[in-house]
Amino acid sequence: MNFVLAALAGITTWSLAEYLLHRFLGHDKRTQPNLFATEHIRHHSQGDYFAPGYLKALAALGVLAVFLPVSTLVVGWQLGAVFSGAFTAMYLTYETLHRRAHTHPGFGPYGRFLRRHHFHHHFGNPKSNHGVTSAFWDRVFGTFEPAGTVRVPEKMAMVWLLDPETHAVRPQFASAYELVRRRA
Repeated sequence: MNFVLAALAGITTWSLAEYLLHRFLGHDKRTQPNLFATEHIRHHSQGDYFAPGYLKALAALGVLAVFLPVSTLVVGWQLGAVFSGAFTAMYLTYETLHRRAHTHPGFGPYGRFLRRHHFHHHFGNPKSNHGVTSAFWDRVFGTFEPAGTVRVPEKMAMVWLLDPETHAVRPQFASAYELVRRRA
């Protein structure tokens, strides 16, 4: 049971870290410039841009190098390893889910919610919906906004959103997304 609690603590801690990093390092002008914000601003301006994988791997190793010794001092080797491993696994899960939100259509209620929630942040209000994998902390800290219909600028449209022949929103996404075309 202690291993399960340690894993849940690692998962929950990552979830909070995801929200705080995104909100305060990615969007709060008081903390900028910083490496996270530089990459994040580029991601917002070029929706299909993601920091190179080696930077993400280095970040995961850095986090593990800090969390593992600290957590083992606090709760012992085994529970500290479970906590740190769960935290790092959730970070990697976040990276995968975030990239897939931009590159693949969601399936199931969670996949559809994640995309609308995240793309409302990108295209509707960047001061809201900082949690990518969960809206929990947005609700706790008052930054949650329901997505409604997400208005996607044409130049930022995700490949999966548009019909390749008509360049219009695919019918299966038309109730949740609207393409905002550039005026000529």
